[in-house]
Amino acid sequence: MTTWITICDTCKRDDWDGARETETHGAALARLVEDAADGGPVRTRRVSCLMGCAHGCNVAIQAAGKLNYTLGRFAPEAEDAEAIVAYARLHAESASGQVPYRQWPQGVKGHFVTRHPPLPGDDG
Repeated sequence: MTTWITICDTCKRDDWDGARETETHGAALARLVEDAADGGPVRTRRVSCLMGCAHGCNVAIQAAGKLNYTLGRFAPEAEDAEAIVAYARLHAESASGQVPYRQWPQGVKGHFVTRHPPLPGDDG
């Protein structure tokens, strides 16, 4: 089953300067996550706004039938992108989407914003 990393490409951290920067922090993070996720059971997609502006840069880790997570407060840096992808790969390996804390990459600790239960099936 595919785990998706949904990346907000419109996120701007407090230090964003539109006069100096040609892309948003979210777009820069998206590019780094896409590069880090190349191949494997994880796919990426970009969206414009996850409505977590106070926590930018934001990503969602999602898969059908599993717990889903929103993470934020990332920097547009390769180290953060690699931690996001490493966590998403563990999510993909988990039957429920829950990854034991002791397995979390250091780079995602302190970045969890929300957890969502799987959607119920069509029968309720």
